[in-house]
Amino acid sequence: MALAPVNTEIGMVQLTHDPYPIYRKMRTQTPVVRVEQIKRTFVTKAAMTRMIKDTPEVFSSNDPNTPMEPAFQAHTLMRKDGLEHRRERMAMQLSFSPKVIKQNWAQLYRDITQDYISRLPRGETVDLYKDICGPVSARILVHILGLDGATDDQMLRWSQHLIDGAGNFGWDPELFKISDRANDEMNAHFDGLIAHHIATPNSSAFSVMLNAQNPIPQSQIYANLKIAIGGGINEPRDAMATILYGLLTNPDQLDEVRRQDAWGQAFEEGVRWVAPIQASSRLVLEDTEIGGYDVPKGETVMTIQASANRDEDLYENSEEFMVFRDQNPHQAFGSGPHLCAGSHIARRTVGEIMIPALFDRFPDMSLADPSKVNWRGFGFRGPINLPVTLR
Repeated sequence: MALAPVNTEIGMVQLTHDPYPIYRKMRTQTPVVRVEQIKRTFVTKAAMTRMIKDTPEVFSSNDPNTPMEPAFQAHTLMRKDGLEHRRERMAMQLSFSPKVIKQNWAQLYRDITQDYISRLPRGETVDLYKDICGPVSARILVHILGLDGATDDQMLRWSQHLIDGAGNFGWDPELFKISDRANDEMNAHFDGLIAHHIATPNSSAFSVMLNAQNPIPQSQIYANLKIAIGGGINEPRDAMATILYGLLTNPDQLDEVRRQDAWGQAFEEGVRWVAPIQASSRLVLEDTEIGGYDVPKGETVMTIQASANRDEDLYENSEEFMVFRDQNPHQAFGSGPHLCAGSHIARRTVGEIMIPALFDRFPDMSLADPSKVNWRGFGFRGPINLPVTLR
């Protein structure tokens, strides 16, 4: 066997602005390919990406070549495997379980959503990305994590600066300076809440981790909170904006979703169509083979779940938004030990509460001009604006 072919043309600019034609070509011609400008081997077919995620003994999350550690100022659970990963993940898992969400958080989610939606002006065109998708995701996360006093603007800014740093594959020092400032602000905010959460235990993630019988180190508690801030805003925000775009540009499907009350299916199709988390890195621990190519120990492979979710082997008309598919085995939340811990929260908040509530209040809302919606992102992706006329 030979090494994977090398692509010297594709870089971050193309992948950030319009990656899907690139991934479609890769799936057909070079499903395993070394992308020289990113310094990683891209894997674009669903069976291969799932295999990698499900085999941590060969493909480790502990990749020292990613910018995540300087961005988060920590070796986070996202870059750990085995018992170490499980201990830190389970430290806050209680707050994210379906039972706790249903009993402790669901009504709060509804109240927050209704509060923000009630502020929207009927008959006007507003940017739902800016006015609803981001702020509601931020406000819900403040309560889940126990970050009392943090404003929507702070949460949105912290999240974006962490994500920009974690995606800084060009290792631009200016981006790390920005994420460093965000880390300083978050650390100071966390410091001020410790006494409160110890004195009044509650079901927020911060309180649960602090009051555990055998707590993880405080540095890792902070790292867990930052991971949740980084993904826990971007993922539901981008998913909601994507699903709204898909439904509003496919009115026949929207009518059928309403008729069947199929908001859950709309959610699953939205995150398949444009995966909020588009790609993940894994370090190869031993010489191995992927798709008929030799991949040497020490190489970093990048599973492109954005591409896997449009794999023609699994999906007919894979590039199209189609809610009522016969099957939808997407990998938007990953698979294996690192399956997204917040997937239950995203399904509940976005699929069951936020989107239905918005269409209930504005049943005839319309996308002012679909061509004016801009999409961005390589690691995380979604619309960055959504001008909707509310009726």
